Amino acid sequence: MKLKLGIPKGSLQDATIQLFAKAGFNIYVGARSYYPSIDDPEIECMLIRAQEMARYVSDGVLDAGLTGRDWIAEHELGDGTTGVLTSIADLVYAKQSYGTVRWVLAVPDDSAIRTPQDLAGATIATELVRVTRAYFARHQIEVKVEFSWGATEVKPPVLADAIVEATETGSTLRANRLRVIDTVMESSTQLVANRAALADPQKQTKLANLALLLKAAIEAQGRVGLMLNVQRADLDSVLALLPALQRPTISPLSDADWVAVNTIIEERTARDLIPRLKHARAHGIVEYPLNKIVL
Repeated sequence: MKLKLGIPKGSLQDATIQLFAKAGFNIYVGARSYYPSIDDPEIECMLIRAQEMARYVSDGVLDAGLTGRDWIAEHELGDGTTGVLTSIADLVYAKQSYGTVRWVLAVPDDSAIRTPQDLAGATIATELVRVTRAYFARHQIEVKVEFSWGATEVKPPVLADAIVEATETGSTLRANRLRVIDTVMESSTQLVANRAALADPQKQTKLANLALLLKAAIEAQGRVGLMLNVQRADLDSVLALLPALQRPTISPLSDADWVAVNTIIEERTARDLIPRLKHARAHGIVEYPLNKIVL
């Protein structure tokens, strides 16, 4: 059994490979190859642009792949079909962060346009053409939507009146003096598979296990483990300082007067928390990285 898996080529590629590494799968991409190697004999990888992933998975060229909700919607609006692809996991990560991507409607800062209705008769440039047309159709606004081959942010006001573009932080839009007037859709990365792959028990199991590990890697992002020893007399004051994923694990030590405490915290809180724990008479404090958290 070989699971044919599409890895998104382009802006999401590095973030995806890093996520797989945290999940325990090492992917190696050659300089000119579209067939990365992976240290799992049951998986065969192929690099495919995220924009095309849904089509190749839907057509059966690939069993499964990672792509955004945005490109799935764009594909389904194009061929008029839904339900061919099944989302195995919602993986909230993007090229710059572990979060969702917004496709926003933006106009120049100095434009008089304030609402989508003000764009009646206007030209909109975007790579997400079908979703954008559907958005304006829902709002009953007549516009001309043009496909943008790239550098969409520089097109207003000369080549287009407004754009629909993906953003994580908004920094690129601000740098190009653009102002957001609405959100067209939010998108996150999906692990999707076709019906044929899910009808194969081995591939179905492999996909379920892969989804489990990828989600566990995302859950671990930004968190660290914390171990410490404390005298029983000081335990309550130490526990009062500890946030936890659920509850700290408390284990007895060979000395009956002492216990070990193990917990998971947000990494950004560690630098403030550790001195407070030391002040509360915790000893042997160890902070350690996490790769996966299975909930």
